Amino acid sequence: GLVRIEIGLPGGALDAGLSAELCSVFGLRHAFVFNFPSDGSPLRQRLGEAAGQVLMDLITPGDVLGLTWSRTLSGLTAALTQLPPCPIVQLTGAVPPPDGRDLLELVRGVARVGGGTAHVFYAPMLVSDAATATAIRRQGDIAEAFALIPSVTIAVVSIGAWGAGLSTIYDAITPAERESLADLGVHAELAGVFIGADGGTLPTPLDSRMIVTPAPLFTGIPFVLGVAYDAAKSPAVLAAIRGGLVHGLVTHAELAERLLTRARGRGPTRDSTAPD
Repeated sequence: GLVRIEIGLPGGALDAGLSAELCSVFGLRHAFVFNFPSDGSPLRQRLGEAAGQVLMDLITPGDVLGLTWSRTLSGLTAALTQLPPCPIVQLTGAVPPPDGRDLLELVRGVARVGGGTAHVFYAPMLVSDAATATAIRRQGDIAEAFALIPSVTIAVVSIGAWGAGLSTIYDAITPAERESLADLGVHAELAGVFIGADGGTLPTPLDSRMIVTPAPLFTGIPFVLGVAYDAAKSPAVLAAIRGGLVHGLVTHAELAERLLTRARGRGPTRDSTAPD
């Protein structure tokens, strides 16, 4: 109670009570819950801006920042006014246009604010076969960026649930691939790392075709700030927390309340990515 962080954003206010309760119930190091209206794209944009505000409070001059792209994080740079000159490392390739068209601009935009070096590369997140993915990973700029991942101290990622409109990867692959991963127990994904209901990482047939941070490296990042919107993602967010993949959370009140309801055992207990 000796330190108080206040984040002021137009159209929404930080709910200190819900934020503290999430930390207490789930053991999170940081939680930031905003009273934003639950209205689709504007909500995503506002949470992206909120994540930018939070990042400015959490990052320190000695950090190395890792970034991936998502629809939620596309608003990140809009809120940034100052950052220490930390190196910025791109953690994944881009999803197909139009969603992934500005991944490099996101990383470069964040780097411009602080003046740090941006370690970026041109590559898709998912390719047609493993041989192509292996060849792409060997390219100099990609190999250089991935070599820096063990030095990343803080990462900002979106939490995706395994359902339509809830994950950019889910929306980018074929129906047969979606069903195959669901049969394997995939419940959620973070930066291309697939996890089950308990938060454990799951190997999938897509792994060899993806240009993403490998799960062992991702789980070794000391602090991961997850950003999540839509109450339908509550099982996915809960899985990410259970597995220790996220250490801080930026979200909105409806989703926070759904998480707490699940924790108290008053809500539905099935593991599903559908709204409940």
